Amino acid sequence: MIRWILGAWAVFEKDVKLELRSRYAINMILLFVLAALFLVAFSVGQEALTPRIESALLWIVIVFSAALGLGRSFVSEEERGTVLLLLLHTRGDMVYAGKLLFNFLFVLGLNLVAVVTFVVMLGIEVISVSLLLTTIVLGALGLAGATTMLAAIIARTATRGPLLPVLVFPMLIPLLLAVVTATREALPGGEGWAAAGNEMLTLIGFAGVVISASIVLFDYVWYD
Repeated sequence: MIRWILGAWAVFEKDVKLELRSRYAINMILLFVLAALFLVAFSVGQEALTPRIESALLWIVIVFSAALGLGRSFVSEEERGTVLLLLLHTRGDMVYAGKLLFNFLFVLGLNLVAVVTFVVMLGIEVISVSLLLTTIVLGALGLAGATTMLAAIIARTATRGPLLPVLVFPMLIPLLLAVVTATREALPGGEGWAAAGNEMLTLIGFAGVVISASIVLFDYVWYD
């Protein structure tokens, strides 16, 4: 067990160091998020939006930006030629766990930046901060779980990066419906935790099913 944890942590640590060195994904995603949110705020102007529309706009920006950044999770290994090194020194489940942890923290940071920027730009009031934060965390976990496995699949294809948005969006429909509804309940006019129970169960179930299935199937993708 300790060897497994150390192997997964080594993969995670490698990805963190490489990203901090190049800052490719960080700079690209931050620029996309800020530009998209600024465009939304500029287009809306002084017009009042309903909480449902605000929630939908926020998560559309988050999902598109995450798809842009996480698509390179395994593509970068192919480009650097480090796949063989990982195959020789770590097991497939270690690689998946390390990548999943990195992608989860990456998406979580992205979500927090997007939400804070969105709230400040549009002057949105949040009536249930705890519900919003829980939605952000569970949404990030489900999004990272779905995209990590798909990123490993598309890394072996010729088209690579552009395939991720095409494959991931149909899978994310239950997640998107749940996070948009839960976010709406955290904004003015919503009922907070009292009305978000089903959405929380959906987010937990989605993340659990996607991650469990990925762990079972990842070796078939990794060693193919």
